[in-house]
Amino acid sequence: MSVRSRSGAAGQLLVRYGAEAPEAAVLLLHGGRADGLDAPPLLNLPALRMRPFAEAVRRAARGRAVLVAEGRYRHRGWNGERADAARDAEAALAGLRARFGEMPVVLVGHSMGGRAALAVAGDPAVRGVVALAPWCPRGEPVAHLAGRRLYLLHDETDRVTAARDSWEFVRRAREAGADATGIAMPAGGHAMLRGAGLWHRRATELALETLASGR
Repeated sequence: MSVRSRSGAAGQLLVRYGAEAPEAAVLLLHGGRADGLDAPPLLNLPALRMRPFAEAVRRAARGRAVLVAEGRYRHRGWNGERADAARDAEAALAGLRARFGEMPVVLVGHSMGGRAALAVAGDPAVRGVVALAPWCPRGEPVAHLAGRRLYLLHDETDRVTAARDSWEFVRRAREAGADATGIAMPAGGHAMLRGAGLWHRRATELALETLASGR
């Protein structure tokens, strides 16, 4: 059963599975737009795209005390220096901490959500990030990622975000001390629809392995 809870003024947290005495969490962050101050619509397609990932983690983590939650945004866009999605991702992490206490978290983010996940991965609770077709503009900060495990998955035919930017981010993150890996996916484009099962399985495996491995 899903439980929606506000995590302060900056965003929402939607708990999908595993709210009973969790010991670790996977937090999903969906995509969005470069710009857009309007609120996400009720039929939020980027959020719906993350539902199969939530279900895949639930199935794979059966028998383990792993909570699966989704972050929610106040605005559809990143909106330049406002970095609204990153601020809402921070609020979702704060909401997890306030409700369930300290525990390790892995962030799984798609597109803009991947950018947000990488931006907030310096939070002490974050053990790692699985970024799916992430938006990685040149020059994004990486110093805060030292000691984190990062996986950036990208189909090189993606026409919305560029895989070469992900590979460059991986290189810079490694130089900053992160355990960063780039994974070329064989299909899926940006929406991850073709070969979707492989995206679901790979992201789930990497997220749960990261939780199990320790930092």
